[in-house]
Amino acid sequence: MINENHIKVLYINLSTGKVRVELREDLLEYLGGVGIASKLLLENINPEADALDESQPIVFAIGALSSVFPVVTKTVAMFISPVTGELGESYAGGRLAYTLFNAGIDALVITGKARIHTYLFINNNRIDFKDARALWGLPAEGVGQYIRTVEGGSGKRSIIRIGPAGEKLCKIANVNVDTYRHFGRMGLGAVFGSKNLKAIQITGDNIKKTGDHKKYFTMYNEIYKKVTSTPIMSKYHDLGTPINVNVLNGIGALPTRNLQESS
Repeated sequence: MINENHIKVLYINLSTGKVRVELREDLLEYLGGVGIASKLLLENINPEADALDESQPIVFAIGALSSVFPVVTKTVAMFISPVTGELGESYAGGRLAYTLFNAGIDALVITGKARIHTYLFINNNRIDFKDARALWGLPAEGVGQYIRTVEGGSGKRSIIRIGPAGEKLCKIANVNVDTYRHFGRMGLGAVFGSKNLKAIQITGDNIKKTGDHKKYFTMYNEIYKKVTSTPIMSKYHDLGTPINVNVLNGIGALPTRNLQESS
């Protein structure tokens, strides 16, 4: 976290309902959210267990520049993939990195399996386990609408959730992030379903100071203009990642038929 001498990790055990926070100075040497998530995954995985075993963790992490500089908006999720049985690594944009930042959380580690269908409500230092039995079976869009309508929470909000595919442990199920973004690779939705975890809402209003605000604002605008005015970035603003499908297919680099072909 910016201007801190530690990485703040929130641990949530769905089986026991126990929550703890660790301030990890040793994680500062790891590069970005990917480095932090890799280390936390290594610390918490059960190498002998199936990918959907309740002992396996889900790790979310953000880097030091998340929400500080333009277009640094991704959150990484790491887990054991039910598709491959090996490392699952997926990224999503949306507001998730921003709300983790405002909640003061650099990384979130979820383990165990909830006794009943559950969704998590994280608001700064408050963590609630909510009954999601009425939401089980609903599509992701309906879950988002329900949580936005019923739940409070100060500051900015991000809601990640699964639909019926994840509940049924479909190995390619994704996790929806703020309606228009997804953890779309390696089957994270099935891992959520295996833990009886329907959704997570995160809110936070712990705005961090950047020091010399005038200098920071000038630099921010300069970087923003450079990165958003290029043709490469404009295409992602219009359609997103799918804009690359035809390009990848044309050069024979599009994984097809369960990686048996490349176009």
